[in-house]
Amino acid sequence: MAEGPYFMGIDGGTESVRVGIFDREGTPVVFAGEPYSLEHPRPGWAEQDPDEWWSSLVSASRKALEQSGISAEEIEGISMDTTSCTVVAMDKNDRHMRPAIIWMDVRAADQARRIGETGDPALKYNGYGAVSAEWMPSKALWLKENEPEIYNGARHICEYQDWMTHKLTGEWTASISNTSIRWYYDRNEGGWPESLYAAVGIEDVLDKFPQKVLNQGEVVGGLSKWAAEKLGLKQGTPVAEGGVDAFVAALGLGVVEPGKLALITGSSHVMIGQTSEPIHGQGFFGAYTDAMIPGQYTVEGGQVSTGSIVAWFKNRFAVKALAEAEKRGMDPYDILNEMARDVPIGSDGLVVIDYFQGNRTPYTDPEARGMMWGLSLSHTEGHLFRAIVEGVCYGTEHIFRIMRENDFEPREIVVAGGPTKSELWMQMHSDVCNLPISFTQVEDGAVLGSAMLAAVGAGAYPDIQTAVENMVHTERTIEPDESAHEEYQFYVDRYVETYPQMKELMHETVRHVASGGKATAEA
Repeated sequence: MAEGPYFMGIDGGTESVRVGIFDREGTPVVFAGEPYSLEHPRPGWAEQDPDEWWSSLVSASRKALEQSGISAEEIEGISMDTTSCTVVAMDKNDRHMRPAIIWMDVRAADQARRIGETGDPALKYNGYGAVSAEWMPSKALWLKENEPEIYNGARHICEYQDWMTHKLTGEWTASISNTSIRWYYDRNEGGWPESLYAAVGIEDVLDKFPQKVLNQGEVVGGLSKWAAEKLGLKQGTPVAEGGVDAFVAALGLGVVEPGKLALITGSSHVMIGQTSEPIHGQGFFGAYTDAMIPGQYTVEGGQVSTGSIVAWFKNRFAVKALAEAEKRGMDPYDILNEMARDVPIGSDGLVVIDYFQGNRTPYTDPEARGMMWGLSLSHTEGHLFRAIVEGVCYGTEHIFRIMRENDFEPREIVVAGGPTKSELWMQMHSDVCNLPISFTQVEDGAVLGSAMLAAVGAGAYPDIQTAVENMVHTERTIEPDESAHEEYQFYVDRYVETYPQMKELMHETVRHVASGGKATAEA
């Protein structure tokens, strides 16, 4: 084990908290996790008990220290990333007044629609398009209209991030990461967009938000005596401001300079890149001011369903692959990759639209749905699998095209997540986008990113960029095949042309099903 000092990174995810301890070179010493529950009291709702976040962190912290053999005195800094748009209402005694409304909760759809109808200039951050029901103003407006006793009685309305920082230090702060990415805060324009909040009658929530907005890596305060005793750590250990999980993960992948872009894969895809100019436009989110690095701007894109579609196909339709995997004692995904490897580019004319759970960007359309067209009796299981993966890659390239049209030119992709295990998939991404794809030694970018912020807060490095230079290490890079890229462009064009042709039919059908079969074409 490398010598200290050591830094603790904490990742507060949707289903669990993970703790990682790293040395100053970014080498992981230990990871430990602890789950917590997620409740869905109504369709479209999602809530959690903040006290369970804390008890899980206590357990994970003590487990990590015990397994690593590192003493509390050797931990020189702490920081944390969390889910974003996870809203907590606190009373004057710093007790939460109801379960937290977490990021995936979409109960505020009507409030989001009305916020979008204001046409306020602050809506540049969501590309002047539809406002997400997930974002903070939507949920704050829902609270005011549906639970006024909670809203009016709340001294603080804050994020998971802010709640946990207060729990660790006793201080109330907000992260520039959350406020710029999901609250419409823009330092270039003076901070809070008061006109937007006033337009929907929640200007008073600005007084309930934490009043100090800190950069990531800035010291909030020292670990309190009470928190230190619970976590098994040292009182006074510097606690650095953290940020949104996916964006801190991008830091952990080394995305701290213009033109570099993180592709965080899993059941969905998130794209996060840096630019030197404040660009805005339809079809992508941002560019957010100072969200990751002071003086830079962050652009964001996303695909709702990616790895989840691959898993859907494998679990429900890959009959031959599952049988062959059992026979050979292999992972079914490896068999599917074998089947797809020799299928030609474009899957013999089969095009898949990956909007199985709607579209995040470029359309922000919850009523969009998936499609598979070009089917013939010659298509095999391998064709279908390859076409699904290609469709995901086309969706990523479509977002990149929109970004390029708005003067953001991605030059290099750094990737993390489960799909990176498929060499075929990663080569497709590289070929379709005509960009090199790099892989880092530590794939868990969120925990490493938080540890890097802890190192900056502890003074081990003067800034995030220097922490990246010393703690993030590239393991390998895939280069694109130029001829494959040229051949793919025909199919990317067909992919892009499909949604506008099918949009109204998708919407009509989704509404018909939602109404129990009673909707009309005019609805």
